Amino acid sequence: MFFGFLAAVACGMLYAGYLSGYHDRKFWFSTRQVSGCVFLLLWCGKVPALTVDNRTVSGQTFNAVERLFLYPELITSFIYRITDSQDYVEPVFFYLGTVFGLQAVCVTALFVCSWLLSGTCVAGMLAVSWFVLNRPDATRVDQGVPLRENWALPYFSCQVAALTGFLSNNISSASEMFCYLTMSATTFTFLLLWEHGHYVLFVQGLCLFLLDSLDLVPKVYLSSLFLAYLFQFQNAALLSSPLLSLLIGSALARYFQVASRSQHTSAAADRLLVTCLSPVGHGDFTLKLLEAKFGLNTTTDFVTNFLLCQDGLRASGQDLFLRLTQTSVLPFYVLVLAVCLLSTLQTVVRRLSGLRLQDGRIGEQPAVIYHVFHSVFFGLLTLVKYLWTPYVCMFTAFGVCSPDLWMTVFKWLRLKSVHPIVLSLILSTAVPTIIGFTLWREYYPRVLAELADLQEFHDPDLVELIGWIRSQAPAAAVFAGSPLLLGTVKLCSGSVVTSLPLYSDVGLLRRTEDTYQVYALRSAEDVYKRLAALKTTYVIVEESICNDIQRRKGCRVKDLLDVANRHVVHDRAQVFSSSKHGRFCQEIKMNYSPYTNYFTRVFWNRSFHVYRVNAVISFQY
Repeated sequence: MFFGFLAAVACGMLYAGYLSGYHDRKFWFSTRQVSGCVFLLLWCGKVPALTVDNRTVSGQTFNAVERLFLYPELITSFIYRITDSQDYVEPVFFYLGTVFGLQAVCVTALFVCSWLLSGTCVAGMLAVSWFVLNRPDATRVDQGVPLRENWALPYFSCQVAALTGFLSNNISSASEMFCYLTMSATTFTFLLLWEHGHYVLFVQGLCLFLLDSLDLVPKVYLSSLFLAYLFQFQNAALLSSPLLSLLIGSALARYFQVASRSQHTSAAADRLLVTCLSPVGHGDFTLKLLEAKFGLNTTTDFVTNFLLCQDGLRASGQDLFLRLTQTSVLPFYVLVLAVCLLSTLQTVVRRLSGLRLQDGRIGEQPAVIYHVFHSVFFGLLTLVKYLWTPYVCMFTAFGVCSPDLWMTVFKWLRLKSVHPIVLSLILSTAVPTIIGFTLWREYYPRVLAELADLQEFHDPDLVELIGWIRSQAPAAAVFAGSPLLLGTVKLCSGSVVTSLPLYSDVGLLRRTEDTYQVYALRSAEDVYKRLAALKTTYVIVEESICNDIQRRKGCRVKDLLDVANRHVVHDRAQVFSSSKHGRFCQEIKMNYSPYTNYFTRVFWNRSFHVYRVNAVISFQY
């Protein structure tokens, strides 16, 4: 056990070092001068100013702690100050080290989880190896370090590892209490750090509901939900979340079934459960989004379709399965899942029939049954590869290294020439050894090449734009543009913006829809009225959005706008425009009336055009 934990910690630390080196070579981070423009601000001792902020979003009092889930930054800045780290390391590098350290915790938790299930730390090493090789599909830390999921998912991994230990057989009372306390702490932290955490826990709750282990879940989930509700400034989304509906419905169903075993009462409890699983009120938009995501409904709403086109919510294509197959994890995953699922179904049938369970079958272990449901449900109900892929790696590594899985297969085959126990021990050692050697020979040189490749990262047009804003724009100016660009403008210049890249806030998304109308087939007057209503001083038009031809058709911003505004007509595979106006972002470049009446171009380069929204309209003919 000592050497196993040592190997788990070592794998986590090596992965954190690998991430740090790869990030530095990809973005030249340690060698670039950060001239006032950092990707994150660490606030120290300014919590009141963050909760009542009138200098971020125009026309709104903005609670940044609540709406941006800034608890990680507040805690990190507190640790940074009390440890006197400012004397040794710059804030941005301290922040990077903290995030990469959490990724090390995530990898360590996957190691421990696979180890607990299989009984051998070889499974943990194989799980980490597959995770690293499938890193582009398992994490988005490369794409954006400050993403909320990069803070939250390591805690969820620890929660799953603790739950695995809790469900394991032959666990001592002290270990059971440790696992329970770990589950409680990590569940609360996970809910506090990520706005989508309650939906992830809802899917996990369904897994435990099928496992009939919901006796422990209300205690952990309800207390965590209540604390998260308080710390998130009475977040209404938690009260209308499907997780709370599941907990209430399952508790009532269990109560009625205990009170009366009659079929009538059970049916009534089941109907009540279905009713409680339908969130209302604040969760209506989330429900509509999920219906569109799973193909249960179609909509022309811009915000809904815009969210579905984001990488985090877009369904994974065939290229994901191709990449997983190339690293050999998918074929073994299908094999392991099939064996565990069939064994689980066999166990359920025997239990319902009143037959004696057969010792040594993989499907009789509660922890394995949970992870079968976990893997299937997270693949079907989330359709997010960053949630599914890490546990595919962990679950597959457990299966190929587990003697119980091979024993189950051999008992089905009824081998008589060779003793099943001996053969299962041989295969549970030989198969992971062959896989590990193959992966080492094939991918180890590629990993080293990634660390040696010094990539180029330079965006002179964006640097020029930020320089103009900092030097030429008034301090009270309000900027409109795409959410990602406005986030950069806010962090680099401190200017007030009309929206932010916060995709869990429907109000900000509606503001984004209004500012995106500069890429629609609308008149100058219509766009002017929408921007003026947001108190916009300058609007930034991006060439990459206006002339987008690279992104898949149907998810381009201008396509989404044309559908939402009903400015296009589809007839026999032909697309016709039903708007009498040209595309605003293209027409305004012509510099003729009526566009010059409402807007004046003040800055431009190859990527950006900045127009001042005229306070006084001057009519020119």
